[in-house]
Amino acid sequence: MGVIPVEAKAGDFVLVHVSGQGGRVIQALQSLNGDGFADYEHVALYVGEGVLVEMASGGIQLAKTGKYVNIPTRWSTGHFVLPSYVRQVIVDAAQAYVSLHVRYGWEDYAALALHHLGLGTAMLRQSMANTKRMICSQFVDQCYADADVHLFRDNRWPGYVTPGDLNQLLDNYQDNEA
Repeated sequence: MGVIPVEAKAGDFVLVHVSGQGGRVIQALQSLNGDGFADYEHVALYVGEGVLVEMASGGIQLAKTGKYVNIPTRWSTGHFVLPSYVRQVIVDAAQAYVSLHVRYGWEDYAALALHHLGLGTAMLRQSMANTKRMICSQFVDQCYADADVHLFRDNRWPGYVTPGDLNQLLDNYQDNEA
């Protein structure tokens, strides 16, 4: 629970359960997209040496992995075989977004819900692909995409990803490995 795996590598991501009022708000927003009340409401990208890059309500920030001790987490460690140079590109992308002071994309929850309801338009698609604001799961997916690693093999729109989607991705990976 909340412990960094010994084999964790820079470029891995960690899903985090958020409890309390903040977690309930995120669960409600995720439910608009069809995957609310999942086990994990947040995701961050591990950049090495006990440091995470994450999207928080105030925008992108650096955090220590110790922040999530005694909190349920799920790591992507061991799920993706990536060469070290690709992992470095993922980490470099994350650090570049920190330098750009990317803000949290509250409005992206509405865009995700509208798309889920089939109300997608070209303007909505363009809005969701905006990398000047992102929710945590969009941020992680974008860092992987910047390294030309596409976590989802379907035809989803850029930015159309939630923590629940990343959790399901890890579930599917385990199912395929079993």
